[in-house]
Amino acid sequence: MKHELAENLTLALDALRANKLRSSLTILGVVVGVMTIIGMVSLIQGLNKSMAGQIEALGSNVIYVFRNQPGVQFGPRSEEERNRKHFTLEDAVALREECPALEAVSSENHLGGRSTIAWHTSKAKRVDQIGVWPTYEAVNNTHPALGRFINDGDMARKSNVCVMGQDVVEALFPGVDPIGQEVLIDGRSFTVIGVAEPKGKFMGEAQDKFVLLPYTTFQKYHSEEWEIFIAAKPKSKPLMETAMDEMREVLRRRRKVPSNKPDDFALVTQESLLQLYNSITGAFYLVMVVISSIGLLVGGIGVMDIMLVSVTERTREIGIRKAVGARRRDILLQFLIEAVTLCAVGGAIGILAGIGIAKFVSAISPLPSAVPWWSVILGFGFSSGVGVFFGVWPAVKAARLDPIAALRYE
Repeated sequence: MKHELAENLTLALDALRANKLRSSLTILGVVVGVMTIIGMVSLIQGLNKSMAGQIEALGSNVIYVFRNQPGVQFGPRSEEERNRKHFTLEDAVALREECPALEAVSSENHLGGRSTIAWHTSKAKRVDQIGVWPTYEAVNNTHPALGRFINDGDMARKSNVCVMGQDVVEALFPGVDPIGQEVLIDGRSFTVIGVAEPKGKFMGEAQDKFVLLPYTTFQKYHSEEWEIFIAAKPKSKPLMETAMDEMREVLRRRRKVPSNKPDDFALVTQESLLQLYNSITGAFYLVMVVISSIGLLVGGIGVMDIMLVSVTERTREIGIRKAVGARRRDILLQFLIEAVTLCAVGGAIGILAGIGIAKFVSAISPLPSAVPWWSVILGFGFSSGVGVFFGVWPAVKAARLDPIAALRYE
């Protein structure tokens, strides 16, 4: 049996070499289909890993409080969702004092991407200015790499101190120790007390272009109403559900939500953020399947067509083989292996092309890529399956040829 398979494989490869151009054009659809699978899977897997790392960097076991459930929104939100009340500082204080399962609660205000920070002749523009509680460090996993973080004393005195992100430090203090330096934030003098550990970039966007101020200092200079962002950290992971139940009870009571009405807010965890992201990338997988299926279908039809032509061209050869003792099974296996080999070669080329495209896109853009081993097996399996499915009928037709009629064929 092994000898027969090896012989049939050799015949299949000889047939491919004898008709290089025709074989290349035949497998083009298979190459495109498999290339799409590998390329898309590599990019999506790279994004998944990067997103998972970014969400982990936000802090472990964190519960975020939102007015509306985050996610892909088709069409405008309902009037009830649009009119939901913003959270207040008192809400954050109530959560801190009335939820025993919580270790810490963080409240923050954002002045996103609108601040300019200056030191001597150096400037950093479009910096995120954030007013935070001291608990921001533990809840959001933002620890100082240099200096210290904001403390209760800074809050009580409404001190003009700040903790900077790595990108701001690099822009203002190349080769200079930033701790203790006086900077101007939107024209106001502040002392740098700390530099946060770098978070890196995500999708090419800087995650370290920020400056943190004591919450009370932020309010001192920005008296207008600002939406409060609240995050909380349970005392332990097993207490996550208990903490969420306590938070839900406090917020429903404070927001006067009737017992027969659903929450007018959303509590979101790392797991739910990952699930949300995976549901979004699931749509990309669906598009990938549709596009690659079209390519594989076209390729499969081409393979069937060329194999039927091959059967016709080699009718006399089939007759000779049958005359010297070849069985139907031998002829069927010969042509089926030839079809599978044709598609497998196309699949191998498609896998290499897909990996190359994913690496190229990663090199010229912020999109990361990762090639999982299962995607290679999937691509090769799909291409071989196409060869089996579309090669059966030509193989059966060849096996059913009458040997006498085949010998007489010109």
